[in-house]
Amino acid sequence: MTDTRHYHNPVIPGFHPDPSICRVGSDYYLVTSSFQYFPGVPVFHSRDLVHWEQIGYCLTRESQLDLEECESSMGIYAPTLRYHQGRFYMITTNMNRYQNYYVWSEKPEGPWSDPVRLDWPGIDPSLFFDEDGRVYLSGTNELGSNEQPGIYQAEIEIETGKLLSERRLIWVGTGAIAPEGPHLYRIQGKYYLMIAEGGTEYGHIVTIARGDSPFGPFESNPSNPILTHRSTGSSIQATGHADLIELENGSWWAVFLGIRPVSVPFVGRYHHLGRETYLAPVTWSEEGWPVIGDGGKVGENMPAGTLTLGDEPRQMVIDDFDGNQLRHCWNFLRNPQEGAWSLRERPGWLTLHGSAATLNDIDSPAFVGRRQQHFNCTVSALLSFDPVREGEEAGLTVYMNERFHYEIALTYDPDKGRKVILRRRLGTLWKVEQEAAVEGSEVILRLEANPTAYSFYYVEPNGEPRALGSGECSLLSTEVAGGFTGVNIGMYTTGNGRACTVPAYFDWFEYKPL
Repeated sequence: MTDTRHYHNPVIPGFHPDPSICRVGSDYYLVTSSFQYFPGVPVFHSRDLVHWEQIGYCLTRESQLDLEECESSMGIYAPTLRYHQGRFYMITTNMNRYQNYYVWSEKPEGPWSDPVRLDWPGIDPSLFFDEDGRVYLSGTNELGSNEQPGIYQAEIEIETGKLLSERRLIWVGTGAIAPEGPHLYRIQGKYYLMIAEGGTEYGHIVTIARGDSPFGPFESNPSNPILTHRSTGSSIQATGHADLIELENGSWWAVFLGIRPVSVPFVGRYHHLGRETYLAPVTWSEEGWPVIGDGGKVGENMPAGTLTLGDEPRQMVIDDFDGNQLRHCWNFLRNPQEGAWSLRERPGWLTLHGSAATLNDIDSPAFVGRRQQHFNCTVSALLSFDPVREGEEAGLTVYMNERFHYEIALTYDPDKGRKVILRRRLGTLWKVEQEAAVEGSEVILRLEANPTAYSFYYVEPNGEPRALGSGECSLLSTEVAGGFTGVNIGMYTTGNGRACTVPAYFDWFEYKPL
């Protein structure tokens, strides 16, 4: 059994931002943002709030999630998950179409309904089911409009999404920039409105207000913010965008996002794993205000309090691609093209059919990737690929967005034959750093990650690992590459402007934390 006295933050590491949580009996369910990746909105389950296992996605069909030509860090923003009368509801914004909508399901693992689309601007929509049966929709001001920044709300009909009241500004926050991420709760007869402010960077904060009705007026907590790591030297930064949950024993907890920056002399601090999901206990002041963690601060090693921690779920180390479906950890870039991948074409292998689309394009290249969740890890894959035309390539990528990524790949040179290359794409700079001739069409591609660098290797059959080079983690960080996501490590193939004449086969993929 796991030590029941402490737990470790983040509870869901890697690119899993904007967590929202609900409880059904002694089971907890949580969703996070997914941006340009498909399927959308991963769903997690836990019995102890600490150990989470992904059980599916909310948005698994193109009719639910249109990501065609979606720019990086657009797509799905800040979902909210709620449970009411036997149904789970997930509401979100698809920024690729600037559309707010919700889906519902009787089972958290899905399938989920077709979208109920809303005539509602802004981002970060949230649902609140009141005790009298009324349902309220909250969100931000309309982007790009003259609406005053703040939180807006209306009553809605949950069956249709029709507004039943006017859209009203209910709170402007405490004066920090970007009031967003609202969640409304009814606690001890009062309505509490918790929001994020300060922007989802190092100045991020969580603030709260309360009132006697869902529309307020709302009184701001004199001790705001109730969660922030701004202007601290903590190893956790940018804490914000929180959601509250009450346990069966009456205790309260909060989930929220945060980052773990790496500091390098003469480089500064940067984060490349993305915004992650954290957990902290919540206490209540004598005046009836929630206090997250230790006066708004949390650590990586936290007392478990009243939590009874169970066993940690078994994590995937190696995927042999022996099943009929991809495991839940895998993602595509935008909606995958029809026929781009298969687990049945060559049983026991993942088959990718390269198209004209590349990792440099705002498109859907043949790509299957997973989030990097650990600073220190190794990733390997056995690739079988027999390119016969210049420009055809397949391999592994360390991918932040279409302008910042590294690849180690097997490709074809008309003069030299097959070769392995290491390439770096950093903004407008593009370069094949190293290349080496290989004999056969099978090769193991490998990378080793630590907090500051990725090192790349290849292994021919019955051979020894050979180093090709390395790349800095800082150049794939949000501070350099921009955006709201984190690094994905994936398998890909492309014809670089035209369809590949041959498929790429991956026999196995190993992700091993160190």
